[in-house]
Amino acid sequence: MYTNTNYRYQRSASRLTIGAHLFGILALILLLVWLLHYRGGLDYDSDNAEQVFNVHPFLMFFGFIFFAGEAMMAYKTVKSQHNVQKYVHGFFHLVSLCSGIFGICAVFRFHDMAGNLEDMYSLHSWIGLTTIILFGLQWLFGFATFLFPRASEQSRLQIAPWHMSFGRVLLYMSICAAISGLMEKSTFLRDKLSERELHLINFTGLSILLFGIFVDLSVALARYV
Repeated sequence: MYTNTNYRYQRSASRLTIGAHLFGILALILLLVWLLHYRGGLDYDSDNAEQVFNVHPFLMFFGFIFFAGEAMMAYKTVKSQHNVQKYVHGFFHLVSLCSGIFGICAVFRFHDMAGNLEDMYSLHSWIGLTTIILFGLQWLFGFATFLFPRASEQSRLQIAPWHMSFGRVLLYMSICAAISGLMEKSTFLRDKLSERELHLINFTGLSILLFGIFVDLSVALARYV
């Protein structure tokens, strides 16, 4: 039965969703200012290794984290038919997964072009690759369980809380990877960064964190609607 309590939770979830979009768009704008104005642009097919690298943070935030957050909010906070919610949720997550894989390829290509950089040596890389692998497994398992060929209704009811909880864990893992990646890059560039650029990187990381927090809170509150 729809109660006043449900209505309050719905309003709170909707407001938090607005906050998530504001911080997500802010993070994207700050990231693009950093990559285009300070770091020389982004181009996967460029002969400039730095432009190839810049594809990595762009896709890992906008393609991977942002679309993953959109997928979570589309399923939990947007009023629609259940099947529509599921298909939009699955499609956005597929876009997120493909973007993440392409973003990983970009950084490996950058390492090959640079010639003197090892792969998978930092905590950032460990968290990031682990997140992508687990995200892919989560998507495949979710597709088989909830879309096709679909598990029994009883199994879906038992699996759903674990699926949702693990999705929230993966969102925070991706944010940890993003923030640690920004910290790692700023450390590499410490002798070349102006104070303004350093602050820009910090505010970008903070905006990404707040985007994730608002996504998670909106999804958590939407459970009670």
